[in-house]
Amino acid sequence: MFAVVILSALCAINLIAQAARSSVTASEVNGTFRSYFKGKFKGSFNEIKILSVGRGKVKIAMDLTYPYTYGKGELMANTGQLEGVAEISDDTAVYSSEEFGSCKITIKFVRPGTISVDEEGTNCGFGHNVTAGGTYKKVSAAKPRL
Repeated sequence: MFAVVILSALCAINLIAQAARSSVTASEVNGTFRSYFKGKFKGSFNEIKILSVGRGKVKIAMDLTYPYTYGKGELMANTGQLEGVAEISDDTAVYSSEEFGSCKITIKFVRPGTISVDEEGTNCGFGHNVTAGGTYKKVSAAKPRL
C-alpha cells in the first residue's frame, strides 16, 4: 500500500511539472526526433525533423513507417511523408491541413529531448495504417535542413 501511495505522489508531481512548462527554447525545438519500433520490427523508426523559424512558427518534416509482415513472414512497410509549417505556442506546436481531409497533428515538447505527438483525423495523406502518433526522443540537436 505504501508503494502505491509513493508511486501516485511521484506521478502527480511529474504531471504538475509537465503542466507548468510555459515555453520552449529554439535549441530544444530544433533537431531530429525518432520513435523506434520494437520486437520483430526493431531497427525501423518514425522520424520528425523540426526547425524553429521564429514568430511562433516551426517547420516540420515527417518520414513515417508502418511495418508489417506479409505472406510467409516477409517484412513489408507502408510509408508516409509530410512537410509543412506548424504554429507553436508555449510548449505545443500544432500542424493542420485540409489537403486530404481533416488532419491535425499536435507536438508537445514534454521535456528536453522528448516530444509527444498526437494525430487527430485519418486524413493526413499517409499510407495505410501509418500514423505520426507516439513518443519521440531527440537523436540530433543539429538544425535540420528543411
